[in-house]
Amino acid sequence: MRIKRLVGVVLGAALFMVTAVPTASAGTAVTASPAAGSLDRAALRTTLNAVHEAGMYGSYSSVREGTERWTGASGLADVDTGRPVGPGMRHRVGSISKTFTAVAILQQVERGRIRLDAPIGEYLPELVRGERGREVTVRMLLNHTSGIGDYLLGAFPSLAEGSTASLDEERFRSIRPEELVRLGLAAPATGRPGEQPGSYSNTNYVIAGLILEKVTGQDAGTYITRNVIDRAGLRATFYPRTPYIKGPHSRMYESFYGLIDPPRDYSVYDMSWASTAGAIVSTTDDLNRFYRALLTGKLIGPAALNEMLRTVPVSVGGGAGIDYGLGIYVIDLPGCGRFWGHDGAVFGAGTIALSSRDGKRQLAMGWNLMKYQRLNEEGTALEPSPIDDAINEHIVQALCQVPGSRKSAAVIRHPLPERLLGVDLSSGQWFSSR
Repeated sequence: MRIKRLVGVVLGAALFMVTAVPTASAGTAVTASPAAGSLDRAALRTTLNAVHEAGMYGSYSSVREGTERWTGASGLADVDTGRPVGPGMRHRVGSISKTFTAVAILQQVERGRIRLDAPIGEYLPELVRGERGREVTVRMLLNHTSGIGDYLLGAFPSLAEGSTASLDEERFRSIRPEELVRLGLAAPATGRPGEQPGSYSNTNYVIAGLILEKVTGQDAGTYITRNVIDRAGLRATFYPRTPYIKGPHSRMYESFYGLIDPPRDYSVYDMSWASTAGAIVSTTDDLNRFYRALLTGKLIGPAALNEMLRTVPVSVGGGAGIDYGLGIYVIDLPGCGRFWGHDGAVFGAGTIALSSRDGKRQLAMGWNLMKYQRLNEEGTALEPSPIDDAINEHIVQALCQVPGSRKSAAVIRHPLPERLLGVDLSSGQWFSSR
């Protein structure tokens, strides 16, 4: 059955599916901050508008080059009312939350309360018992080499049957992180502890959050807010305590490759299911500020940062792979340079944030329609979408181009392995986000 096969599509290959954009949204202009400098503002406006023109409902972007800053938005925040997106809108950033969690763990490593190569059973003996408790280390959680499976199919069981019913049934369900861990531990193992390539799993970062709580005596969200978010000077970043997002935000639409038609708004959602693996709300400007603070040594010291940037190969399903550190990954853009950051995906919202190592060149971008790609005729793979190319063009423009430059950096073919929801067809193993 084609719909059933749909859930088996490997998400690491590309981005999603889109339905037709309402006519009322056509031609929505980008709103951008004024000023002149090294950024090609006209090209940034054009390429961001092109994302909307390609079929994305709405997107927003913040770009920095040294002290120069550009921020813009294009398209619709609400397809029913025609309300436009704004550049400062708050957004669920999914697995970008993992970088925040990793920073918090490394702060405790610096204080001697956590050892990266200590077994996790030393911190959570009642939750992670037996061989896994003895052999999986904190480092293996953070770089996804633990071999522990993902909890997502357990949390949303209808997805295994080609149905999105669970997404609606669990919209207001509050689930404790300990239960998420139990679901992940019960899932098929993805490999032996320490084995490379690793396998991306949200369960790793929920366990990391529980270790953080154990050693600090504080709720993980409270600790991260005080010691990471506030320390980085972020103004609109927070862990939601209710299903609602405080402040200006877009609706967030999920298509799930056509299983949800028309796409449904999931901006109101209890995010306890994502926990310290993916629950944070932020803005594109705040994300740039966060990664700049991290990479310039304002959140952790040089030794801890060096540990964070030591990468290993990690599989995200379907043969796709990334070079992953501790809560952060690296991509190389030919002819342009190396960039560090993370992407994230939740129901209805996608995000990416990338920074040069010195924090001088940065992009953070979010969009409000997910899994918009179409299936091939066999129902076994996703067809390329013009939205993919438009997002890639904007990323390359932001990170690689300056006014007067004739250098043409290679387009990132698939920079956004959507790790929050997906299945590897070859093994049936779910992997996890954005």
